[in-house]
Amino acid sequence: MAEASQGLRSVELMAERVEALYEEGHTDYWLPALVLTGPQGPIGRVRAGDSLIFCCRRGEREIQLTRAFVDEEFTEFPRRRLEPLTFVPLTLYHPDFRHLPVAFAPQRLDDTLGEVISRQGRAQLRLAEKEKYAHVTYFFSGGRTEPFPGEVDRGVPSFLDDPPRALPLLLSALEEELSLRPTLAVVNVATGDIMGHYAELGPKVRCAEEVDRALGAILKLAEKNGYWTAVTADHGLLEDHGPKGGPPNVSHTTNLVPFLLLGPRGESLDLAKEGILGDVAPTILQLLDIPRPAAMTGRSLLLERVPRADRVLLVILDGWGLGKAGHVNPIELARTPNWDELSQRPMVQLAASGEAVGLLSGRKGNSEAGHMNLGAGRVVPQDEVRIKQAIETGNFSENPAFHLAIEDARARVGALHLLGLLSEKSSHGSMEYVLELLKLARRKGCLRVFVHLITDGRSTQPGSAPALLRGFGKEMERIGVGTLVTLVGRGLALDRGGDYVGKTRKAYRALVLGEGIPVPLDN
Repeated sequence: MAEASQGLRSVELMAERVEALYEEGHTDYWLPALVLTGPQGPIGRVRAGDSLIFCCRRGEREIQLTRAFVDEEFTEFPRRRLEPLTFVPLTLYHPDFRHLPVAFAPQRLDDTLGEVISRQGRAQLRLAEKEKYAHVTYFFSGGRTEPFPGEVDRGVPSFLDDPPRALPLLLSALEEELSLRPTLAVVNVATGDIMGHYAELGPKVRCAEEVDRALGAILKLAEKNGYWTAVTADHGLLEDHGPKGGPPNVSHTTNLVPFLLLGPRGESLDLAKEGILGDVAPTILQLLDIPRPAAMTGRSLLLERVPRADRVLLVILDGWGLGKAGHVNPIELARTPNWDELSQRPMVQLAASGEAVGLLSGRKGNSEAGHMNLGAGRVVPQDEVRIKQAIETGNFSENPAFHLAIEDARARVGALHLLGLLSEKSSHGSMEYVLELLKLARRKGCLRVFVHLITDGRSTQPGSAPALLRGFGKEMERIGVGTLVTLVGRGLALDRGGDYVGKTRKAYRALVLGEGIPVPLDN
């Protein structure tokens, strides 16, 4: 049990150091890297011959750090040569990682909206800025990496320092593409999801106004080119700044999202009062007078017969939900004449979270689940549900990718590294995954196991990391294997804004070189 007691002490030392950093003004999200050290220097660094299991799911925030470990053409910053290294992602973070032993490979969905349109021999467009490009392509197409025949995929740059800067580029691209009259055009307006995570109210109000101006321009382009326009969202966020007088909300919500329909000459149609994201694709197919495949179990939201539409534009206002009473709503506070006029028309309130989109009950919606359900026309079980079911049935510990990682490390006399999120309910992962893998390592006699945790600061309460660490440490002690050797904030380890040098590099060099604030084990 020496390994376990060392593990428990490592956790307590880390927790105490985090508490000291709080006093200096640091937060969980931006926590600088902490590295466990001994007489010979940093303990438990990732080396050639080791195995690393990245115990996070969902994907878009895990891409940069994964690339730093596995991309042979990586040039963003210098790296140490780590061959051989068995790198196992929990889920497929990006199609470029298909060659890796992914533990829970994505479901490949058939008969999605894009596939049905393609089978009809019709053209379609997918348009988004870089931040959401994968969502309107890969996720909307049900895990397909290549465009369907007749599909044009187009992206414009994101500007995370000033997100509204992308909107004129998006509108220009949309104007050009709609002039070609594709039957289906899907455009994502990402600004609301990017700025909705801000803690300040003012920028959120400005965001709503910028999105509204873009929406007005989009509706004019649709009218000019003879499109029926469906306006919806993938999840809630921007509509909720938090309860009046309370702390600001910076995370996704469980709020409903809108679905509105506008004809090329301003027509409105009678719509259902409520539905789910999976009902949008069947509605579009009915508008186009295209038969709905049996796999699309969603229902059309149209309550009346309509003349066949020639073309449909689907506008996804990312993170634009419907607010609730008692909460500060930046959209309501903003000047949004286009949205105000549109929302006077018949509106369906769509469920975009929890079981309605294939997540666990009560779970907040997210962009991946939202776009996958929108494109699939059905409820699509998400990774967290599949993983939870695997844990409950015992299949998690039988996963071949996990066994490969452990066996490779033992065969090469290397170590097993588990990199996970210090959270109980984040959409990006859970401490439970790390604990389950510690149990598996123990059963397989793999005792050189080093744990690297990412403090959250989004799905967790501010200042909660020490308590979460101590709870994790008790479970690790009970299992009897593992040492916590690295702690680093989510803002650094899971950056998705392309800041490889300023953020991703710090996390990578902590994991591999031991750079960071030393936490001596021999104190």
